[in-house]
Amino acid sequence: MTRTILPLAIVAILGGCSTLPRDGPSGASINAGATTPQALGSYALVPLTYEATERMKAVPPQFFGTLVAASSEQPADVIGIGDTLAISIYDPSGSLFGGALGSGSSANRTLSTLSGGSQALPGVTVDRSGSVAVPFAGQVRVQGLTAPQAAAAVRRALVGKVANPQVLVGIADNASNTVNVFGDVRRPGRAPLGVNSDRILDVIAAAGGSARETDDLTISVQRGSQTYTAPMTAVTTEFGENVRLQRGDVINVQYKPRRFSTFGALNAVTQVDMPAGVMTLTGAMSKVGGLNTNTANARRVMVFRFERPEVAQALGINQPATPRGVPVVYELNFNEAANVFAATNMQIMPEDVIYVPLAGAAEARKFFEFVQTVTRVVYDVSVTSAVNID
Repeated sequence: MTRTILPLAIVAILGGCSTLPRDGPSGASINAGATTPQALGSYALVPLTYEATERMKAVPPQFFGTLVAASSEQPADVIGIGDTLAISIYDPSGSLFGGALGSGSSANRTLSTLSGGSQALPGVTVDRSGSVAVPFAGQVRVQGLTAPQAAAAVRRALVGKVANPQVLVGIADNASNTVNVFGDVRRPGRAPLGVNSDRILDVIAAAGGSARETDDLTISVQRGSQTYTAPMTAVTTEFGENVRLQRGDVINVQYKPRRFSTFGALNAVTQVDMPAGVMTLTGAMSKVGGLNTNTANARRVMVFRFERPEVAQALGINQPATPRGVPVVYELNFNEAANVFAATNMQIMPEDVIYVPLAGAAEARKFFEFVQTVTRVVYDVSVTSAVNID
């Protein structure tokens, strides 16, 4: 009876071998799930060759997101509420500022007395009405004007009180023409805008920049209810993405590390941060110690990816796209020497999953180890080598 029950038990275990511990899907299950001429699967299974990698690289890179629509034509050198102005007035006759003000007068205590009929007002802040108080001129509205335009407004207000007054206006503190910079920068806070410093890279530089790699940063510009986003690499390489900002914009520098994951018969099952620049499949495998020589099926090194539709089209893939892209599994036979060049030419993208299934012998060995724990029967290694359940 024992001789009868034992084979039946092993057959039952074989029938339920899908419940055995695994590092991931078997090669057979990956084949079954792929698109075939007979049935539409959930992804495309594509042989990875050097020619295929060249076709992929020939497709121009695409940035996800853009800041172009956020570019503003609003001038950055106009006066606003809260700005501090430096106003200097020169009276050629000296009749107004030279003699009308005594040394003990209250107006003289307000103004900084200079020789030659000149007066330099201390810092004057633009009030909520958009005006500044100028001695002998009264309230002068300057909001929305440039510094030369504000000087002309002050001069007009002095007409009739002084002959041919000369006025200079400078913006000492440009509090209204600022943006807020947050996120992964060294000095977050308010950054001023100016005639030559009104682009997004200007304000990020004014905030000290970021200590992170450019490839791992995403920039967003919030303006009112609108938010525009683009990778930092686009902002630094595409002139049109280095947009002009306007007052009140909120800039967020976000750190989003690029990572890929490894599973299966590799020497490490982990998530790996990608270095700056391009990372190839060989470089990614080196990061985790390469294939496990005892268990890996080197004929089936796979890269799971949501591919860009234009790249899929270049490869002749007809798989329907999802909101994340076209689901593709690239398969490389690492036993073929020529395919080492393909692996060196294959660029790994963020969120890629590199997976290597177990070799048939390793799968069989795992199965018989499981059988031993159930039946307490020790099987000869020569028996296990004849079984392939991959």
